[in-house]
Amino acid sequence: MISWQQRLAWSRQPSRLLLLVPAVLIAVIVVADIVAPADIVLGPLLVIAPAVTAWFAGPATTAGVGAAAVAAQGFIGWRSGILLTRNVLVQMVALGVLSLLIVTFCVLRDRRARELAQVRSVAEAAQRVLLWPLPGRLGTLQLASVYLAAEEEAEIGGDLYAAARSRDSTWLLIGDVRGKGLPAIGEAALLLGAFREAVHHHDALPELAASLEQSVGRYLADFEPTAEAGERFVTALLLEIPDVDSVARVTTCGHLAPLLLRPGRSVTLPELAPAPPLGVGLTESGDVTVDILSFAPGDTLLLYTDGVVEARNRAGAFYPLAERVAHWAGQPPDTLLHHIHRDLLTHTGGRLGDDAALIAVHRRGT
Repeated sequence: MISWQQRLAWSRQPSRLLLLVPAVLIAVIVVADIVAPADIVLGPLLVIAPAVTAWFAGPATTAGVGAAAVAAQGFIGWRSGILLTRNVLVQMVALGVLSLLIVTFCVLRDRRARELAQVRSVAEAAQRVLLWPLPGRLGTLQLASVYLAAEEEAEIGGDLYAAARSRDSTWLLIGDVRGKGLPAIGEAALLLGAFREAVHHHDALPELAASLEQSVGRYLADFEPTAEAGERFVTALLLEIPDVDSVARVTTCGHLAPLLLRPGRSVTLPELAPAPPLGVGLTESGDVTVDILSFAPGDTLLLYTDGVVEARNRAGAFYPLAERVAHWAGQPPDTLLHHIHRDLLTHTGGRLGDDAALIAVHRRGT
């Protein structure tokens, strides 16, 4: 794995062609000043060279170009026979001070870049710990996932997903913590850990949902802010997909129903019996309904969070997921999500108002 130090170092290695730019600028300005009439002074323009260098190089290179610019100013004064005059000396000192200021800017910029690279490295590590990458295949299923965090420079937020295997089934979870960005990570981490453990102790979705309700309830009892008492919850969609039967068992705890895609641009939005979101204290195993969907080989289930369908364009229109996804219904999961990802960012102008997550689940032949 490439460290953030290596990435930053490589980003600050200017090519030889770029280094020719300040050198050519210095040479052109020197020649132009020499051949110009005596009443035209072009030496002060030499400050352009270190300023341009700071755009693509680090402090050391910029300082070298600044020193070369000061030396060029001295050469112009020597060539004109006025090197030791007050005017030339002041120009050289001013050029040196400006170059020093530019180098200082480079130092501060690189320090900020190192801090940002460290933050990104930590965020990437946290994402790998919390949101384990879904495998490309589980049992008879082919999987792909996409996560888009609304928080700038963040890799994770309040949306979550996970997958696990039992003896003859694949279990899937996609959820959305109330709120967005970094403050929602605690609940997301708790639910992911509880799901990965509980799925090995329960053989049915109602018992799994009740177990997750207990875990979220205990967490909120200990860590929920007093000002938000009773207002924190998690919507979740739970799926059990057997390896043999061509069905998908689905339970929704306040979450959006998945889209069922079939070859031939067929897109269906199943009607599911909802249960309350996790964390409000109303999810009991006896009150949870399991809906059974036909899920034959060749079909694809598209799971998503509300950050996708509630994404707005500049006119305020929501993203028409079902309408857009019909064009790519027959595509493999990774290709399908690639199209949705690109189209969603185009719709919103490259910026989301909420975290968004998608999972595409395709059933292959047995």
